[in-house]
Amino acid sequence: MTTSAACPPETTLPVQPLLTRPLLLRFVSMIGASVSFFLLLSVVPAYAAEAGGGGAAGLATGSLMLSTVLGELITPRLVARHGYRATLMAGLFLLGAPAMVLTVSGSMAWIVAVCLVRGLGFALTIVAGGALTASLIPAERRGEGLAVVGVVSGVPSLIALPLGLWLVGQVGYGPVAVAAGVAALAAIVSVLGLPDRQARPSEESVGVIRGLRTGALLRPVVVFAATATAAGILVTFLPLAVPSASAGVVTVALFAQTAAATVSRWVAGRYGDRHGSARLVLPALLLSAAGVPVTAATGSALTVVAGTALFGAGFGIAQNATLTLMYARVSASSYGTVSALWNLAYDGGMGVGAAGFGVLAGLTGYPWAFAVTAVLMLGALAPALRDLRHPGH
Repeated sequence: MTTSAACPPETTLPVQPLLTRPLLLRFVSMIGASVSFFLLLSVVPAYAAEAGGGGAAGLATGSLMLSTVLGELITPRLVARHGYRATLMAGLFLLGAPAMVLTVSGSMAWIVAVCLVRGLGFALTIVAGGALTASLIPAERRGEGLAVVGVVSGVPSLIALPLGLWLVGQVGYGPVAVAAGVAALAAIVSVLGLPDRQARPSEESVGVIRGLRTGALLRPVVVFAATATAAGILVTFLPLAVPSASAGVVTVALFAQTAAATVSRWVAGRYGDRHGSARLVLPALLLSAAGVPVTAATGSALTVVAGTALFGAGFGIAQNATLTLMYARVSASSYGTVSALWNLAYDGGMGVGAAGFGVLAGLTGYPWAFAVTAVLMLGALAPALRDLRHPGH
């Protein structure tokens, strides 16, 4: 572990370029993986539902996310043994090839098998790819660089998610599945041009279990997981909580959340590079928590949009600040572990939040459930305050 301060020392050295050829080349595989995953994210459950009903749809998504989470746990070991490029290429293959044969059978066993393999492939691409991406960004511009990466990976997902279902209505499941497969498989070629940075023999690599036992990494993970929990709740339950007569409000609110998160993630990256990311963790948590109870007033379009925008601003800051901080606290040999832990917080937080909120809302109703969520989020205040007071440890 390194214990360098999060705030970089002043230097008179020239500013390193951010958009280098390797990083631009990395964007190709990033976009390919994002398009492949999100194009089928809603399509596969719909395909499964035609075979086995709503329960089958849930089983398809559940197996996909389970495999993704398990894959995130093992990927750092694969990166350490085989390097970034081989692991990333394997991930793109496992994400793309099963999609090509999705519609060969409509049986649930086949669909679940495809989802399990694709989930593993997605885990490999986001963990190995995230670690490789971090190594391509100059340390003094890491916050800004990760903000750019967030936009490059986020925009294709925003387009591909609704596009998949629309295309199914136009051309059917088969062509859409093939298109998703091609997107991932074609991106493999771009990985060949990327550097395969290996850990130096003198560098000690931090594993996932050890990372969870290390306060300097665990604290940002806990804070980000708290905000990701609320993100999963809003995306899942806002359409149900808002009166059906105001359905258009949900579309505007979710767009406001995404737009606010994108802008704040960029601002946080610029600020963090100059003043340190540790001081942003607490404001990110407070902004996110503040937005949730505001959203609870589901009868008012203005408060719903304002609440989701406020939450989105905090969530974007949390995304950038926690990830930047974690990378700053380890050597390059542990970038894979950081990527795995952060993505586990993201996926696990969203999943747990959606599942738990459903039970809570059934007991209390949506407004009170949103309020309780905000209070529970403040349970992450202790690690956020600790990072604010001791940013380098």
